[in-house]
Amino acid sequence: MAAKLKSGDKVVVLSGKDKGKQGTVTSVDPKAGKAVVDGINMAIRHTRQSQTSQGGRLPKAMPIDLSNLAIVDKNGKPTRVGFRLEGDKKVRFAKTTGDVIDA
Repeated sequence: MAAKLKSGDKVVVLSGKDKGKQGTVTSVDPKAGKAVVDGINMAIRHTRQSQTSQGGRLPKAMPIDLSNLAIVDKNGKPTRVGFRLEGDKKVRFAKTTGDVIDA
């Protein structure tokens, strides 16, 4: 199945502790059905000090399920993603406005 969300997309969280927050997708794991969004689903990770980094308690964005994310359309509202053919290319579009989503 084609990816509805890609790296760089602006998304809003639909459910969970970060409901309503917006962020940009950093990476997507389609096999696990999860994505990492910067500033969303943060957890504290303890890291050991090394020659290059200080170490300590560092916040890290953890993966969030794709079903809890919706892409943001041009009006700033969450929307679903559809696919259509334009010429010979398959493009993603926002279901609410019908506009093509730029990757």
